[in-house]
Amino acid sequence: MSKSSAALLLCAAFSVHAQGVPAARQKINPPPNAQLTYAIKAKQKGIPVEGDAVVRWKSGAGRFATSNEARAALIGKILDTRSEGAIDAFGLAPDVFTEKRLRREPTTTSFDRAAKTIRFSTSEQAQPLKGGEQDRSSVLWQMISIARAAPGKFKPGASWNVSVAGQRDVDAWTFKVVKQEKISTPLGELATVHVQRAAQAGSKDQQLDIWLAPSMEWFPARLRYSDDNGDYIEQTLQQVSRQPS
Repeated sequence: MSKSSAALLLCAAFSVHAQGVPAARQKINPPPNAQLTYAIKAKQKGIPVEGDAVVRWKSGAGRFATSNEARAALIGKILDTRSEGAIDAFGLAPDVFTEKRLRREPTTTSFDRAAKTIRFSTSEQAQPLKGGEQDRSSVLWQMISIARAAPGKFKPGASWNVSVAGQRDVDAWTFKVVKQEKISTPLGELATVHVQRAAQAGSKDQQLDIWLAPSMEWFPARLRYSDDNGDYIEQTLQQVSRQPS
């Protein structure tokens, strides 16, 4: 499983920083606390696999936390990510992001706001923290929270630049709203907003497609991670369980 995460987009008035440009302050409306269950269909190293994933989201008292655990039949847990932090003028402000992938050691990305530095367990090279940076889990929930605060901005052609911290560095990601689209899910046919992060030409980054469901608090109804070698992971929403505040 290569780079996995999620993210979103907005028009220029809502864009965060990329390539050193300071991020804009964001008005957000975090979704209600929930546990989301997904069915997984994937191809890993050319082998078709199926499984399930559980995504948890919680916010309150100026804090947030999210986790994603994915399992595949006959293989076991293929991904375990966790992100937690504060909520500030830029929106979500992660403190720590951990990621464990199949047959790999866990990694930790730390956001030291006092020192204005992002540090990585896999690299001695730290990066400056300017405000507005996300990790590969929090970026999805930042997107959802912005969409809930300003749904009218999510129109086809709109785009969003955001700095995303991964396992050893910070990359500039660009997301675009592709179109409004109806998709079939175990919860029925849902009207969604299709957002895409396309891999840069010549890179081996994943393409990420996200289908957000406005009628369901803007939770992602489907996510698809596509690799340049033909491997992919597709998660389709099966169940939404509200959780206490």
